[in-house]
Amino acid sequence: MKPPAVIGALGALAHEHRLAIYRLLVQRGPEGLPAGAIGERVGLVPSSLTFHLQNLQRAGLITQRRESRQLFYSADFAVMNGLVSYLTENCCGNSGAECSPNCAPAQPAKAVKRAAKVA
Repeated sequence: MKPPAVIGALGALAHEHRLAIYRLLVQRGPEGLPAGAIGERVGLVPSSLTFHLQNLQRAGLITQRRESRQLFYSADFAVMNGLVSYLTENCCGNSGAECSPNCAPAQPAKAVKRAAKVA
């Protein structure tokens, strides 16, 4: 990805509702969700939802497809992986340690337990 596209994508994600929408679509996977279901899950009225979906779409983070009378939205995983790759391309300070920024949306995420901080 080129810096202007990265800035656009990060800017689009820098809003509470758009971040919630994007995370929902990433969780849903390639099949995505219809606009109405997205609005219900994140608690947005249609006009506000449209504004946020268009912002994410302009940034290239999501795609839209029409099925009959419904619009379905899904995360563009290639763009997401490109963004993560850009952010981590110099991961580990080029120490030779392998850092894999790719996401495989068909595989369920594993829960990561965080160690409790000891004061």
